[in-house]
Amino acid sequence: MSFLNDLLGGAQGGQAGGSSLVSIAGQLIEKAGGIQGLVAMLQQHGLGDAAQSWVGTGANQPVSGDQLGQALQNGGLGPLVQEAAGKLGVDQNQLLGQLSQVLPHAVDHLTPDGQVPAQGQGGFDLGSLASLAGKLFGGSAA
Repeated sequence: MSFLNDLLGGAQGGQAGGSSLVSIAGQLIEKAGGIQGLVAMLQQHGLGDAAQSWVGTGANQPVSGDQLGQALQNGGLGPLVQEAAGKLGVDQNQLLGQLSQVLPHAVDHLTPDGQVPAQGQGGFDLGSLASLAGKLFGGSAA
């Protein structure tokens, strides 16, 4: 995890902070229409196997920042990524690289039983991702 900690660092030094990344992952999930919408969008744009692995109970398949960026752009979420990178003061490709590490954990965290919640089942609580930030980033989340 030290690579991830180094990559994500704190909010200082032009790096996106861990809790900010988890928040952005939550926004992406929300804008995609919840876990179900995000998984469907990723499936449509070539990341179906990886997205299914994030939901399932096995190991999460990795994706690159480029792969994630392409899928999000094609799925209409590119502007959200651009806006988030601007707010954090980081390069969009750098942010996508970081999100490609965090988003699988976020989806995995929100599907603990290996099932995508059915459409209309209240979606998810963004606050439920706060504990994920603590797990991923060594309890540095507020």
